[in-house]
Parts: sequence; structure tokens; C-alpha cells
Amino acid sequence: MSVGSDLTRADLARLVSRSVEVITTHQSPSGAYPASPDFSAYRGYSWLRDGAFIAEGMSRHAQITSAIASATAFHAWCARVVTARARQVESLVARAGRGQAVPVAEMLPTRFTLDGGVGADEWWDHQLDGYGTWLWAAGQHVLRHGTHVEGLADGVRVAARYLAAFWDQPCYDWWEEHVDQRHVATLGAIHAGLRAARDLGVLDRATSEAVTAAIEGIEALITAEGVADAGHLRKWLGSDAVDGSLLACVTPFGLYPAGHRVAAVTVAEVERQLAVDGGVHRYLADTFYGGGRWILLSGFLGWNHARAGRPEAALRYLEWMAAQATEQGELPEQVSGALLAPERYQEWVGRWGSVATPLLWSHGMYLILADELGVTA
Repeated sequence: MSVGSDLTRADLARLVSRSVEVITTHQSPSGAYPASPDFSAYRGYSWLRDGAFIAEGMSRHAQITSAIASATAFHAWCARVVTARARQVESLVARAGRGQAVPVAEMLPTRFTLDGGVGADEWWDHQLDGYGTWLWAAGQHVLRHGTHVEGLADGVRVAARYLAAFWDQPCYDWWEEHVDQRHVATLGAIHAGLRAARDLGVLDRATSEAVTAAIEGIEALITAEGVADAGHLRKWLGSDAVDGSLLACVTPFGLYPAGHRVAAVTVAEVERQLAVDGGVHRYLADTFYGGGRWILLSGFLGWNHARAGRPEAALRYLEWMAAQATEQGELPEQVSGALLAPERYQEWVGRWGSVATPLLWSHGMYLILADELGVTA
């Protein structure tokens, strides 16, 4: 993989500082991270998934005091948002327990306004992975720093109860597509989140038993249906395609550990099919903004290389990520070189404007991979 970057380690370190600055500057006083402060479709909203990885990036840079406080504030915001929906979750769980089908529109949303409300505009709003990813990230933050997060125990109990009841239901994937499928990356996020919830030691007995049953159910389902004949994880059950989101099932979610054959084959196949000169496509049929290469997925691929003992490969991905920063030190969502469907690029520009810049999740993933490689401010 050739990156063609002349960036020095000092350059990489400066982008660590700038990433923390971008994230803290745009973080809401409520604690929420807006996905992107100016992009028309994201402005004013916080996603649990995006925010959890942003918070993980901030949590890792303890040398910057504001970064730790920022992550703690985000997790406290999540706890408030989730706990406020405790009665809704109990109603949903009770209905499901009676064998009633729960419409997608009545499930918990995947994104929230910065004050914790639900937006008025329509969205692809049923994504279970965000709740699992938040539980995982909150667990990492508490384990790493021993930090008290206000309201965390209540939020963890509500989210765990919700996921334990609905983990096996179809929902939208990371990219807000294919609501009729069960996506392996979603199952991986739920699996990691429920393990974290159980390890935090705040669940009552009944919820803990339901969580354990769900964890075992996910493992059995993935073993039976989640691995393609070629040996890699599937984009969704029944598909033989790969997807960039599958990288998270290995690192950080540990559905399969880095040394396992399924993990190794999955990472290698994602890289073979989707990585181009340091950037990583979401999936081969992607047409969003022409199907560009996503900064954050380069972070995930680098993270996997780092955890598998390949720091040189991981560093090349970090360098590519840094090379995509604007003159203002802002990282976009994706870049337009090597498009999969260039004829579709202008369609999205006309609909939503230029590519989201900055995307806070891109900065969060840069912080994570930088930390993995010992690059600090």
C-alpha cells in the first residue's frame, strides 16, 4: 500500500491536538457530539455509534485533560437520553414478550437532537448497534480511568434490557440501509455492548440472565450463519459480501479475536476488496457521494493491523488519514478520489451539499489509531 505522504511524526502529533480541539469546540454543552457541525443532513444531531467512537478517541488521550472531561460528558449525556426512555423500553419489551410485532417506527431512535430529543424530520432511525457501541465505549472509559459517570448505571440497565430483548431483530446497518436484514456488524456491536454491561456489575439478576442468553445466542447465530464459505464474516446473514463495518467485529468488539482464522480472513478480505492506497470504501456497491473512501474506515483497518502486531501497516493508514486533512486541520467523512460510482457524486452534492467536513467520527478514529501507535500531542 503506497500512501505517498511526506508527513512527519510531528505532523501526526499536531493532528492529534487539532482533532481534540475540533471535537471539544463543537461538542454541545449538553455533552452530545454533533456528527458534523455544518453538514445539512447531520447538523444538530448526535448518533450513539459515532459519538461512542469519538468518546473512545478522546478517552485515550489522558495527557489532555479536556479530552477526558469531554468523553465523560458524552457518556453522561447518553445515560440521560437512554434512561429517559426507560418506560418506552419496558413497554416494547412487554409487547415483544406477548408475541406482538413492534413496528420499526416505534423502536428507539438511533440519533438524537443535541438536547436529547427526537428530530422532526424523517430518518432511517432503527439501528441497534449504536446502543451496543455506547455500552462498549462507556465500559472502556470507566475501566480505563475509574471515572464516575453520572447516571451511567441506570442508562446501562435500560440499554441492556432493550438489546437483550431485540438483538435478533432486523434493523438498519451502520450506513442506514437494508432494514430487513440482520447485519453481522450490528450483532458484533451488541455482543460487545452486552458483555460490557454485564462486566460493569450494575444489572439486576433477571436482566443479567437475559443478557447472558443474548450473548450466547449471538455467538451461536454467528457460528451457524455469520461466516461465508470463504471464511470471512458476512455483510449480513445470507450474504457473501464484505463490508468495512465488519472490521469492528474483530477490533475492537472481539467477536473473534485478532488471532482467530475468521478474524484474519475477514480483515484480509476487507482490505483486498475495499482498501485503495490507504483509504477504505464502505462496500463495493456503494454510490453515496460516488462511493468514496472513508477516513474512519482507514482508522478501523489500521486499528486491526496494530492489534494484530503489524504496526508498520497501521502507521501507513494513519498517515493516509492525516494526509486527507484540510488546511484547517479538519477531516472529512470521505474523499472523492478512486470513486466506485463517479456518475453518482454530483447527485449527492446537489441533494445535501459538499461532503461533511469536519466529520467528528473521522477525528475520533484518528485519535484512536494514533494512540494505538503511540502518537500523542
